Amino acid sequence: MSDLKILILGAGGRMGGANIRAIHATKGAVLSAAVERANSPHLDKDAAQLAGLEPLGVLISDDLDKAISQSDAIIDFTTPDASIDVAKRAKGKVHVVGTTGWTAEQDAEIEAQADHLTLVKSGNMSLGVNLLAALVEKAARALPNSFDIEVLEMHHRMKVDAPSGTALLLGEAAAKGRDVDLAEQAVRSRDGITGEREEGTIGFATLRGGTVTGEHDVIFAGEKERIKLGHIAEDRSVFAQGAIHAALWAKDKPAGLYSMIDVLGLEE
Repeated sequence: MSDLKILILGAGGRMGGANIRAIHATKGAVLSAAVERANSPHLDKDAAQLAGLEPLGVLISDDLDKAISQSDAIIDFTTPDASIDVAKRAKGKVHVVGTTGWTAEQDAEIEAQADHLTLVKSGNMSLGVNLLAALVEKAARALPNSFDIEVLEMHHRMKVDAPSGTALLLGEAAAKGRDVDLAEQAVRSRDGITGEREEGTIGFATLRGGTVTGEHDVIFAGEKERIKLGHIAEDRSVFAQGAIHAALWAKDKPAGLYSMIDVLGLEE
């Protein structure tokens, strides 16, 4: 069976480099193309060499359509608008999207493209985080509403969206476990005289600083006891490894929308 040919978007960035190194370390995957924005200083550089590997002869380009045509799968940690544009062009391809910061409208727009491509989309590509999400859903289903749910997350100072895509993924898992709408139950900020905590709500707390790759805890706080489920990402390579794993899993799947829960076989 031939290797899966993978295109990396944002190839000159930190996640791009991590994705290229993950491909290099994964049997059955090969780097086929690498893309950056039109004014990137990384254009025409060897993508593998930029990622700290031996040169492979795959030069970074801004010709997205040509790169898509050369590839079976696309790994995408860019921006919502860029991801939507790629999805519209990638008919018949595998599109693995780890982009965060989506609005409801952007979510709907990219998910509507799943009728013509195999779209794997998640707020976090880490295998461990998605296992955590499955555990959070089970805990939320098992515990009564008297257990208050709080999602605490911390990331590096450069992260631009809050709550993180991972925090929202975990919040959605808790909401699904309780069969409620997260948009109606989420409390994203508290300031001043807030009054007592409303039973059944799902709270979010956001911390930013330093070089933290990603830390998430989901706390179930009951009377005289607390349950804490958590995950610590020590290096962004865990997201890249999960994305490559998802691409290989998806290569024989029909067009449609999938999550990392599907990739891990955790859907009940």
